[in-house]
Amino acid sequence: MLKKSLSLSQSLKTLTTSKSESKLFSPAGTPDKNSAKLSKRESLKVQKKNYRSQKKQAAKELQSTLSDSSVVVLADWLKVRGTLKSWTKLWCVLKPGLLVLYKSEKQKSSHWVGTVLLNTCRIIERPSKKDGFCFKLFHPLDQSIWATKGPKGETIGGIVQPLPYSYLIFRAMSESSGKCWMDALDLALRCTSLLVRSMKKDVEPAITSDLSHEAILSPVFTAHHSEHMNESDCEKHFEGQGLDEDSKTDREEMKTDSETESEEEEVKVFEDNTPPTETKYIENAREELGQQGDSSQTEEVDEENKGLIWMLVKQVRPGMDLSKVVLPTFILEPRSFLDKLSDYYYHSDILSEAVILDDPYSRLKAVVKWYLSGFYKKPKGLKKPYNPIIGETFRCFWKHPKTNSRTFYLAEQISHHPPVSAFHITNRQDGFNISGSILAKSKFYGNSLSAILDGTAKLTFLKRGEDYLITMPYAHCKGILIGTLTMEMGGKVSISCPKTSYRAEVEFKLKPFLNMGEASNKIIGKLKVGSDTLATLEGHWDQEIYIRDRATGESHLFWSPTSEVKSQRLKRYTVPIDHQEEMESERLWKNVSDAVVSSDMHAATQEKYILEERQRNEAKERKAKMLEWVPRLFERDPLTGDWVYKFVDMRPWDPSNDLLQYEQGYRIQTWTRHRTPVVRTCSITSLEQKPDTYPGRKIVSRNCSLKAKPLHVVEESESSAAEVENSRLDSDSSEPSKGRRVQKSSPRVRLTEEALVKALLPLTKLQEETNQSLRTIQTRLNALSSRLEDQQQGSMSSWPLFVLIAAFVMQVFVQWLFR
Repeated sequence: MLKKSLSLSQSLKTLTTSKSESKLFSPAGTPDKNSAKLSKRESLKVQKKNYRSQKKQAAKELQSTLSDSSVVVLADWLKVRGTLKSWTKLWCVLKPGLLVLYKSEKQKSSHWVGTVLLNTCRIIERPSKKDGFCFKLFHPLDQSIWATKGPKGETIGGIVQPLPYSYLIFRAMSESSGKCWMDALDLALRCTSLLVRSMKKDVEPAITSDLSHEAILSPVFTAHHSEHMNESDCEKHFEGQGLDEDSKTDREEMKTDSETESEEEEVKVFEDNTPPTETKYIENAREELGQQGDSSQTEEVDEENKGLIWMLVKQVRPGMDLSKVVLPTFILEPRSFLDKLSDYYYHSDILSEAVILDDPYSRLKAVVKWYLSGFYKKPKGLKKPYNPIIGETFRCFWKHPKTNSRTFYLAEQISHHPPVSAFHITNRQDGFNISGSILAKSKFYGNSLSAILDGTAKLTFLKRGEDYLITMPYAHCKGILIGTLTMEMGGKVSISCPKTSYRAEVEFKLKPFLNMGEASNKIIGKLKVGSDTLATLEGHWDQEIYIRDRATGESHLFWSPTSEVKSQRLKRYTVPIDHQEEMESERLWKNVSDAVVSSDMHAATQEKYILEERQRNEAKERKAKMLEWVPRLFERDPLTGDWVYKFVDMRPWDPSNDLLQYEQGYRIQTWTRHRTPVVRTCSITSLEQKPDTYPGRKIVSRNCSLKAKPLHVVEESESSAAEVENSRLDSDSSEPSKGRRVQKSSPRVRLTEEALVKALLPLTKLQEETNQSLRTIQTRLNALSSRLEDQQQGSMSSWPLFVLIAAFVMQVFVQWLFR
């Protein structure tokens, strides 16, 4: 004991001496203390970061083990005893740390029964009188052994008899099989520890060297020294050691962790500069624009082809729809109708300029100019593109050199009978989207026929929330039997904006039959707001078009496809044919197009027949299997019934966040710095009214008026409600509030338009069914009333005739009687 006390006193002297000597080198002791504080804080921050990453890694490993079908220790049928003492045969899949029960071997979500967590379970053999081997899996403290969700997030298991809460009794077919299951469960229980990761404390040498000498005192000295320290000295002793962070509540710590994680994610996002993978496109070098005037729209038919036309005329009758009639190949243009629809976007840079115009009238004029710019490209003679095959697709884009942006075009044939083509055009960087669908119809009138494009395209200016509804003219072909074959455009079209009430009415006029000297392709139009006409249009859509202001009477050139304008056409890029999919237009019709270009009409007819016959056979197979065709890229809007692109993005372009718009696998996406939700709405009015659109902090003032508070749906715990109440009660204090309540907006549940649509969907369907029933009843009532009127009119009209006949018969009878 004496030796121990002497050695203790010597150690104390040594430590005191070293401590005093160390003070000579650090006069105030502050730099060492501050460096120690900083190093400990940094060390704690690193440890917390490692702790969070290891938690995520453990959860990720457990989830991957659960979802990976290759990670299986043992799988076989076992009998499981339920709560009602009856046995059920289940398919049991044993994984490291988990035992998953299914109703069948298919392991579908609907067949999932439950998942047992093995890390809290024990296993024991159970004696039984029946054949086989029986064992029990149980929780030692009689707690739940079940997981709350299944491998694919299932929350409700398959319908089987109820199973016990804290144990399961299994029965194998034989003793050897049961022993095998016991060994496998023992192995799975041991493998459970492999999924748990212990937190490693990586202490850097620099941190250790900066620690003060008090940190290496022996436990005896520490205990002896603490006896002479009062409460304030204890607080000073532990000051700056990071122990005050332990007093934080769970809520505050969760907020701190979430803020740190969000900061780390932002850093990762900004550091990730890897460009996305895009579809390969090449520039189209060859483009045929055709000639201007009437000469390019007429064609003399050969004697051989006249015979084909006569055979075709014999098969049809006036007023018949020609959508199901196979047309001869000599009138075919070597490209698909989906490709033909892209002719309207070679001057889409006009829309890029229209978006930034402040005047709605100027925007309407720009939209009309862009609309008229898509007609002057036409093939030589009378040509018709291929009828697309169901499931056929086409994609391309145009590069804008002024804005360094791209306008993407996607189209798909979503139906064949009736033939419906859907399309989507987008350039979010310049601020516009276009979508719509076209039903192609054709009517035969004897010496002429018309191809009608029934449908409405919707042009949306994303930054302004404006929609322009656009219709299309019809193509008219005359001279089938008598005269020269001529192609023209006809009909009335409209371009209207419901938000601004501005609209344009344009009429495409057909060439008169008697006035042969007048040029064809004439148009007239009006630009209106409400019922007032602001300007008129007149000219020819393939030449000059003039606009005349109604107020001033001045007229000037509005649009003319001059050689300079044609040279400014945007360059179109398409996918190389060797990179195209099987159902892409150019690859699908390649053999037909090659034969048409080489004027081999026999080969073109054969190749076209092969494609059409394949389409008919596939349609028969779907009909036999009672299957409906589901489009790949488009889906119906449940409210409007319009066809909408599945991956549409209607968000205005954010220069600080959005980097590049690209296409990969027919999915048009935006490469961004941050991940932002996709807005499936065509109006940004609601977005402009929300100042707190993006996640962040929001300061709620106690003195603000009720009118200034936005409407939110908030989900908060009782503790947050208590904090609000405390802050309200503390408002009577004379001290200024240093920290007003800061609330994160991330846990808020926003009442979005999409949520409202989903909530109102059942009511909408019910309303539609009610309207349909009312329409049916109204139709029947009208038919019944018209039938009654006909009967009354028939009875009234037949009554005089009946009287006349009766009088005649009576007169004949009287004469015969007196004779």
